[in-house]
Amino acid sequence: MSENGNKNLEVATLGGGCFWCLEPIFLELAGVTDVVSGYSGGQVGYPSYAAVCTGQTGHAEVIQITFDPRIISYRDLLAVFLTYHDPTTLNRQGNDVGTQYRSVIFYHDEEQRADAEEVVRAVEEANVWERPIVTEITPFERFYPAEGYHQEYFYNNPGQGYCRIIIAPKVAKFRKEYADRLKQ
Repeated sequence: MSENGNKNLEVATLGGGCFWCLEPIFLELAGVTDVVSGYSGGQVGYPSYAAVCTGQTGHAEVIQITFDPRIISYRDLLAVFLTYHDPTTLNRQGNDVGTQYRSVIFYHDEEQRADAEEVVRAVEEANVWERPIVTEITPFERFYPAEGYHQEYFYNNPGQGYCRIIIAPKVAKFRKEYADRLKQ
């Protein structure tokens, strides 16, 4: 599966609440070549952030990850995804509430669907979370990149309150736990 012009690279589309929180984690993983924040899963073409925030477009805030499967597997990406956001809360992450913050894996082909189902099952069996995982596994249809100011938001706004209080601790924990999987 190569939707990006390079036959060696693959694409994953994941939603786990605010895209600002997920983007820096995946940008730092070895094997990930690009991460774009955006919207997927809705009924409105080319939605704006303001429209998505109303919850009326049906879109989820997502990140689209381009990665080299020879360095990091799709399953490894999913394992990180399912441990760095709460996949047990329906339509919310922390104080962010609404369908736009749902936990969702948009699979690009049947192999990704099967992998997603298996990884979710494995994470549940490992009792990583006290409650059942409610992450949707749904076919990918379209991806709309978010407005430019959302891209690399954490890196471009390190002093912003949400970045300091919410995102920075998650990134610090991730860097410690995955030190051997980070880009050099």
